[in-house]
Amino acid sequence: MSLLITDDCINCDVCEPECPNEAISMGAEFYQIDPNKCTECVGHFDEPQCQQVCPVSCIPLHPDWRESREQLMAKYERLTAAKNAA
Repeated sequence: MSLLITDDCINCDVCEPECPNEAISMGAEFYQIDPNKCTECVGHFDEPQCQQVCPVSCIPLHPDWRESREQLMAKYERLTAAKNAA
């Protein structure tokens, strides 16, 4: 699964720099997560870093974007290969 930032976000700016895949960016009203880049930190860390630093716990699993750990690892490998090729 990808993660999702809810409208409880207070725009505190702590999650964006923690994302190793650069999946978090400022949206129209609050931060958002690109599900095509989010690996829930699989391949980088044991736990999603954005969830660890969020002071209001507004980053749940995205209910519409379900992925297994294997799929998340494959996404991590694709993103890493693309980043290294650039």
